[in-house]
Amino acid sequence: MASSKRTLFLKRRLRVRNKLRKVNAGRLRLSVHRSNKNISVQLIDDVKGVTLAAASTLEKDLGFVGKNNIEAATKVGSVIAERALAAGVTEAYFDRGGFLFHGKVKALADAAREGGLKI
Repeated sequence: MASSKRTLFLKRRLRVRNKLRKVNAGRLRLSVHRSNKNISVQLIDDVKGVTLAAASTLEKDLGFVGKNNIEAATKVGSVIAERALAAGVTEAYFDRGGFLFHGKVKALADAAREGGLKI
């Protein structure tokens, strides 16, 4: 019996998060969410349960409201790296959720690496 796309996505997301929990030694998590219209990323401290920094295409000053393309993902990646460094964070685990690591998600990760964040 074939599984639905949503079921496969949820299984993939749980698999990624469980692997991160096993290797997480107090490092922060850089979590990505991609919708049809926008892309957002958060820097989360799971020990304290707080979000230290966030960036999204919904922010008007980025100029990509309602856009979800590689160019917008690259800009969001560089912004989150800048905000993470301002918060004193240099390393984090990349949590792609259930999204495959290619295209927009990969562009975001590469931009964050170029911005000085060690992923």
